[in-house]
Amino acid sequence: MTTMTEASVREFKMPDVGEGLTEAEILKWYVQVGDTVTDGQVVCEVETAKAAVELPIPYDGVVRELRFAEGTTVDVGTAIIAVDVSGGAAPEPAPAAPAEPAPAPAAEEAEPQGRTPVLVGYGVAVSSTKRRPRKGPEVPVAAASAELNGHGAAAPAPVKERPLAKPPVRKLAKDLGVDLARVTPSGPDGIITREDVHAAVAPAEPVVEAPVEAPAPAAAPAPAVAGYDSARETRIPVKGVRKATAQAMIGSAFTAPHVTEFVTVDVTRTMKLVEELKQDKEFQGLRVNPLLLIAKALLVAIKRNPEVNASWDEAAQEIVLKHYVNLGIAAATPRGLIVPNIKDAQDKTLPQLSAALGELVSTAREGKTSPAAMQGGTVTITNVGVFGVDTGTPILNPGESAILAVGAIKLQPWVHKGKVKPRQVTTLALSFDHRLVDGELGSKVLADVAAILEQPKRLLSWA
Repeated sequence: MTTMTEASVREFKMPDVGEGLTEAEILKWYVQVGDTVTDGQVVCEVETAKAAVELPIPYDGVVRELRFAEGTTVDVGTAIIAVDVSGGAAPEPAPAAPAEPAPAPAAEEAEPQGRTPVLVGYGVAVSSTKRRPRKGPEVPVAAASAELNGHGAAAPAPVKERPLAKPPVRKLAKDLGVDLARVTPSGPDGIITREDVHAAVAPAEPVVEAPVEAPAPAAAPAPAVAGYDSARETRIPVKGVRKATAQAMIGSAFTAPHVTEFVTVDVTRTMKLVEELKQDKEFQGLRVNPLLLIAKALLVAIKRNPEVNASWDEAAQEIVLKHYVNLGIAAATPRGLIVPNIKDAQDKTLPQLSAALGELVSTAREGKTSPAAMQGGTVTITNVGVFGVDTGTPILNPGESAILAVGAIKLQPWVHKGKVKPRQVTTLALSFDHRLVDGELGSKVLADVAAILEQPKRLLSWA
């Protein structure tokens, strides 16, 4: 049986595959123990709070250990796979043995000289911060205090380890004035959870003395808690994209004061232009639909009203005007709602915008949207009309100032040139952050979009 030395083993740690992410779930392993891997080979697929991402291994070697099973959520910085890079043969199958907790690593091993593990399409953020090792078996305080040094004096007290807790839990404890060192952890590996923090601030129940005159009657048995009926209910764990979306929407709804305005517009000429563009040689092989012209109309409206393209910096108490437009397109996927964006959309021609929209949609449907594609958005379009809905009151994507909802385009009676005629009509809804956008500015943007869709030739003079 081949023996592996510590020097020949490289541990690949869960990277931060998106800005500020703290954990990811292992969806699928593409390798098994004993498999030979090469530098850049995809070894697993993980799901973060933003997207599903394939992770390539940055080493050549033989897989010696998969640290976590599929379906496990792992903290960023934790080793997930060990690879023997010495070039030895694959290990012989060993008899199954009872699992024992692995000892905490003494220190992070240096990566091979000149090589930094990176993910396809983006790099690992440079940081001097090292992840704290997992807490090992606890040593009883009494036993540690009883140890004496060679001179008969008490041994120096060990340095108190910082309590294990994730950043959101630490912030909660700070807001509630709770000392994490006094909180009893209930999470795995001694991690303090939100419930532990809340339990630490819960007031103790007052002790009520029983009357002396007569013994208290026996308490009636508590009613049994209704069990979960799997035949009548299905429970789905909230995690990944859905969990991140829920948290983001709560934060947006209760941070930015939302205002929504509506306009109903005749888009008959826009629909005719869509059909003409489909026959244009310049758009051969490209996706041409009403969303393309709506996106272009919004970009033109932003160009005419640039103050709408901004964000609110609460810490600095500043309004940040953006001189670029990263246009977000809300997309419904099996993993939940995501909002990838087209970078520098304001500089794209109509055919270029069409190509970018087509790539964005197909990538989202395949579940391959990268976290980088969902960062840095400035404004968003959500097309609820594809579901037959007339309109809605969309919630802002966090960090953005406006979002445009597009309703279903329907044939309706409409007064056109003094006569009631059947026309293609839709309703637009613009939600905006009232700290950044007042009623006048919001109305101008929405009116400009509506005017362009009613008379698409305005694209030539306004763009």
